[in-house]
Amino acid sequence: MAKKEHVSETQATHMLRKHQVGFSEHPYPYEERGGTAVSARELGVPEYAVVKTLVMQDEAAKPLIVLMHGNCKVSTKNLARAIGCKSVEPCKPEVAQRHSGYQIGGTSPFGTRKALPVYVEDSILRLEKIYINGGRRGYLVGLAPRALLDLLGAKPVQCALAD
Repeated sequence: MAKKEHVSETQATHMLRKHQVGFSEHPYPYEERGGTAVSARELGVPEYAVVKTLVMQDEAAKPLIVLMHGNCKVSTKNLARAIGCKSVEPCKPEVAQRHSGYQIGGTSPFGTRKALPVYVEDSILRLEKIYINGGRRGYLVGLAPRALLDLLGAKPVQCALAD
């Protein structure tokens, strides 16, 4: 039997364990700028089931998190309309890191430095299992999407664009 690779605790896994959310751990060799295509390939799962965590901000520079399928982009116009803002744009990497407490490429919606509003693409909630960053580059956790609602109070939105 293969020895399970030990992965040290992150803020994200600490939060999941504290709230007794069942999850599987999936370390993989991280590739700079590889994105969800690389993690999906390494895990042998559809990129649609890999969920990216995007730190964005509204016109008043208030931060928020958007959870999107790995193979889709966010329509910032549709997102702004859905959440009642004039505009939404991605945060600069250093600003995103300051808000989340995570390094870019390792951002998890769980265990962020500040409590941020979380929005999730509606169709993600219909998947049986999702793979989302566990708080470190090259490390995803697999869990039921219900945890996004239960733990984060994520609000469903429809803002996906085919990549």
